Amino acid sequence: MQEETKSCTSPCEAAGTEDEALGSLLDIGGCWWVLVGAGGPPVFTLLCMSDCDTAAVRNNNPATNSHRVPLDCCGGLNNVDYSKMDLTLMEELRKHVDFGDSSFCIAVIAIVFNPLFWNVVARWEHRTRTISRWFGGPHPACYCLGFVIVLLNVYRSHSVTAAMKAQARWDVMDGTGVFYTGVALMVLGTLLVVSSFLALGFTGTFLGDYFGILMDEKVSGFPFNITENPMYWGSTANYLGLALIGASPVGLVLTAIVAVAYKVALRFEGPFTEQIYQERSQRSK
Repeated sequence: MQEETKSCTSPCEAAGTEDEALGSLLDIGGCWWVLVGAGGPPVFTLLCMSDCDTAAVRNNNPATNSHRVPLDCCGGLNNVDYSKMDLTLMEELRKHVDFGDSSFCIAVIAIVFNPLFWNVVARWEHRTRTISRWFGGPHPACYCLGFVIVLLNVYRSHSVTAAMKAQARWDVMDGTGVFYTGVALMVLGTLLVVSSFLALGFTGTFLGDYFGILMDEKVSGFPFNITENPMYWGSTANYLGLALIGASPVGLVLTAIVAVAYKVALRFEGPFTEQIYQERSQRSK
């Protein structure tokens, strides 16, 4: 057999190939390898055809349907020109956000620090009961940590607002529809946060489990029948709504950081909380 040659012809040229030339067809990954030439040594040529042309050839040669091989045709995604992608919005967003601004950096630090702080301190308390000894019991110790968490969250909100005010608004976001979407998100977020607090109580909200203050049963009513972590996602919705109301591109970036920080925190909090209740179940047996 002669050396294999590739010919990426246009769909029209491929569809117009004379029947005499199509001696043997092999469908590989949507491309057709065609045996051409009569009487001489066999030569296989690759015809890169569109889906409709491929279907047409397959209909004329039903025997080839059983020869499909899941391979990429003509280089697969290597031939995709990613420079043609429309990244206008992302580029505009990047132009409107000053990542080196001090207020932005402070806001990022506050966002990352808060869940790190309460997870480290609460686990330390669960392991040593040191805070409970300082305050004479688990309940006052939990109230103290909850008060500190509230103060940290107030400062985080202040730092996010300051970063939004320090940087420019984005005309693309400055519209009535975007504004009222932000209002709706803040109403939804506030509803999730407040209803979650009412369902869990103070100690249930502020890591009372880590202090040994366990709930009798898992809360499954509203808003926990909508989302498993309404406090976190309600807070995220509030930040997103605030960014939309203020037409703030830096607000969008900070909201994304808030969501990532909560997502990472949940990967540690969820399994550890389940472990606490499993230990109680084992002790009660």
